[in-house]
Amino acid sequence: MRCPYCHHTDSRVLESRSSEDHSTIRRRRECPSCMKRFTTYEKIEMAPLLVVKKDNRREEFSRDKLLRGIMKACEKRPVAVEEVERLVEEVEREVRSEYDKEVPAEAVGEKVMEKLRDLDGVAYVRFASVYRQFRDVESFAQEVLNLLDGKKMGGKQ
Repeated sequence: MRCPYCHHTDSRVLESRSSEDHSTIRRRRECPSCMKRFTTYEKIEMAPLLVVKKDNRREEFSRDKLLRGIMKACEKRPVAVEEVERLVEEVEREVRSEYDKEVPAEAVGEKVMEKLRDLDGVAYVRFASVYRQFRDVESFAQEVLNLLDGKKMGGKQ
């Protein structure tokens, strides 16, 4: 593995850890030349999964794009980065297990909203407002009322 600092072509593995779902291995490495440490990740290479947009365009599923969108919704909220990463992993795992080559964008969005609803109500409403593209205050207010009704019915507080 090439050192990102001095570009030496060798490194020593100090520690390896597997993710909870065992799909990724995190390796802590040290360069024998400059002695700096860095982290690498090994991930199983998956067959491409295409997301079918509302206008029938297709684009490759992007875990990073999903992570950025959820992080934006959780901005300035008491939600740990680890919780967001776990949510993204769950959504990706579920989508890949349910769909072979193509997944409707709506299916991805609905899974995210389902999980955000349980994680943080404000983040859920933020994500829903972008995802559902509310056209007026009434539809936005209705979504908030639906969230509150769900919490009264035994959802997470």
